[in-house]
Parts: sequence; structure tokens; C-alpha cells
Amino acid sequence: MSKTKVVIVGASHGGHQSILELLKRYDDIDIKLFEAGDFVSFMSCGTELYLENAVTDVNDVRNFRPSDFAQDKNVEILNNHQVTKINADQKTVTVVDSVNNTTQDYPYDKLILSSGVTPKSIPVPGNDLENVYLMRGFDWATKIKAKLEDPAVKNITIIGAGYIGIEAAEAAKKAGKNVTIIDMIDRPLGTYLDSEMTDILAKHLEDKGVKVVTGAHIQEYVGTGKVSAVKTSDAEYPSDLVIQAAGVKPNTDWLKGTVDLDDRGWIKNNEYLQTNLPDVYALGDATLAYSIPADNHVPIALATVARREARYVVKHLFEKTPALPFKGVVGSSALSVFDYHFAETGLNSFTAKRSNVEIKSSFYSGSLRPAYVLAGKENPQVCVQLFFNPSSHVLLGGAVLSTYDVTAQANVLALAVQHKLTVEDLADADFFFQPGFDRQWSILNVAAQHALGEKDF
Repeated sequence: MSKTKVVIVGASHGGHQSILELLKRYDDIDIKLFEAGDFVSFMSCGTELYLENAVTDVNDVRNFRPSDFAQDKNVEILNNHQVTKINADQKTVTVVDSVNNTTQDYPYDKLILSSGVTPKSIPVPGNDLENVYLMRGFDWATKIKAKLEDPAVKNITIIGAGYIGIEAAEAAKKAGKNVTIIDMIDRPLGTYLDSEMTDILAKHLEDKGVKVVTGAHIQEYVGTGKVSAVKTSDAEYPSDLVIQAAGVKPNTDWLKGTVDLDDRGWIKNNEYLQTNLPDVYALGDATLAYSIPADNHVPIALATVARREARYVVKHLFEKTPALPFKGVVGSSALSVFDYHFAETGLNSFTAKRSNVEIKSSFYSGSLRPAYVLAGKENPQVCVQLFFNPSSHVLLGGAVLSTYDVTAQANVLALAVQHKLTVEDLADADFFFQPGFDRQWSILNVAAQHALGEKDF
């Protein structure tokens, strides 16, 4: 009896987790994973650590190596193989081997799409100049690293003040460069945090020597042959290197006319993560994830989302109609900005407005430990922001920020959002107390009590 053929497109988090789940759950199965690139499963979220010499080796910044599955006869990892077409009637995929320049059709019984996203290049004159880079993937990471080590590169301009842009700016500044970060919106990290926290971080960036330009309209990358400046409607910024970190777009052009896409190119899948094609599933960054707090499908490009979706898909892969739909995700992330660390989960004012969700917010700032512990490194100020439904008080999101690493507190908030706890539940939640770590009422208790109008203890 022949084995069931499962084809996976994309070797990042969703593809990797799909292999792990398939091997854990099924025996008579033949797995083929196709990766368009040469380097399998580079973790772009580890780029900053690599740029700052904080990893063992650039070749280790990955989810897995093809050799990890070399002993498993049920798995074949094919890099430099780009899937260009789904032939749904024949249940095959057309694949181009970019090394040998050959094309071949491969059959599938089940097809899992985890095709991911590609970084956006700003559509302005000069975006094809030398030294205008993107920041995603192995090749771009190694190119940026070489520029950070080049003494001739003195001025680096980052386009985009989201996570990737902030990481690039910090790495460049630590490498001794003059750094300018430019964004079209009015504050850095504005889609992740509300102004109470971004105001703190914007000042901190400036204090660390990073020039922050917001509300900018980029007109042109200036230069002859290679970039020399970034021109906005208000000023011109000398630039030996430009790193574009201005968002991503779904890698789905090859699916047009075959798999249903929305008007921005995101793959449409149903509550079971099935596409319009029989036996074809889609997960990860190229889809819109179901957000529990938003009760809506929104872009959440996170490894954690892709892995949870892959786990669900494989578990129900051979059920015509799964007993339960995918539960959804909260969407949580964290970042260091020089001396500050923050983590956020669920909705904020920006994402709530995007999903037409009414929210109420509360911002609290206080010491991590009791007042009798000396203020400073071991008893820092911690900021906590909570977002909740104004009628039911069900928690919809939150964020924590401090010079002390309190980011794990956001995992508590994420669990609270996932299980639809209220502000009152968080205010009364039973957390430990030990003055070397926390207050009699935990910082999250106090933040929730503050949201309810109670006096700080």
C-alpha cells in the first residue's frame, strides 16, 4: 500500500512544525517540503542577535537543517525548489529546480501552504541603487553584517520604525554608526504600543543617539550608482546604507487564479484553515489569523501563530470536517530597545480601531517591588497598560515596559485574554509575594486595580 503524500510549501516555522507534527502522529506518510531559497529555515527574528555578535554562528540561526531529518526516510527537504503552480485537478504541484533549471510535477494527497511573506521595497526613485537593502533572510543578514563592519559606512538610514527597523537601528548604533530612523506614521512602534509607552521609547532612542524622524514622506533615494542620501519632503539625510524595514507582503502572486485571495493578496482560509481547493490548507504569515480578542481575521506575522496553526492543521488533516474550528490566537511579541524591554499582547488602540472593536484603556506606572526596597536597578519603574471591553471588562490586550526584564508578565496577560478573563479577575488573581521579586499585590494586580479606580497600595 502506497504512503499518503503530503507536500509542504515553505521551510519556516509553519513548514517545520508541520513536519514535526506529521512524524509524531502518522506512520504511513511521505513528506516533501519545498523551499525556494538556498538556506533552509533562517530565523529572521534572530538577525539582530547575529548582527551584534551574540550567536554561535550565522549558520546556526535557523529552525532546522535538512540533515536533521536525513535519517527519516519519510521526509525529503528540497531547497532551491520553487513551487510555481497548483494543479488541483491532477492533485500535483509544479516545481522549478533553480539549480538545474528543470521543472517537475509532484503529486500530493494533502498540500500545506506556508509560503510566508516578502519584505516591501519603497516604490520611490532610487530604490534600485547599490547599498539599498532589505532586512529579511540569510542573504540580507550577511550583507548588512558586512556593512556594519565596514569603516567606510558611516551613515545608516533605516526606513520603518517597527520591530525590524528598531532592531536594525540598535545594531547599527552599537556598531558605531550614525543612525537615522524614518517612518511615515507619527511615532516609532506606533502599531504595537500606545503613546504612553512610545513616548518613553522615542525619547530613549534619541538619548542613545538615534535620530528619529516621524510623519515623513520619502520622495527619493539619492545617488549615482550607489545611494548617498534619503530625501523626504522636508529634508535630506546622508546615507551610505539604507535598510528598508517598511513592512511585508504575502508571497502569493503564484497562487492568483487558483487559490482564493483577498484584495491585498492574503490567502483566504476557513475556520478549519482549509482553502477553496480540496485537501489544500494554508497557514502562517501569508494568511490572516483569527484573533481571539478582535473576533476577526487580521495579519499577525509571528512564529508562534504559524506553529499553532500547523499543529491544528496536522492534527485534523484527515478529517473531512474537524470536530472543532481553530481556536485562534492572541498575538504576543516582545522587543528590547537599548535599555528598555517591552512585551505586548492582544489588541491596542491602533489594532482595535482597525478591527472596529470598542476598547477602554488604563495606564499604570509604579515600582516593581515594595517602596522600602531602594529604587534603582533592582526596584525599577514598570509601566503596564491594559485594554478591555468597556461594558464587560473582558481583557482584550495589554503591554508591559521597564528597564528591568518583566516581559514574561505579558504571557500572563496573554493567557488572561485567551481565556476571556476580566479586569476584576486580574485584580484578584492569586500571584506569589516575596519582596525580592514583587509586591504584596503583583504589579499586574495593581494595574488592574488601578483600571478599576482603586487607590494604589
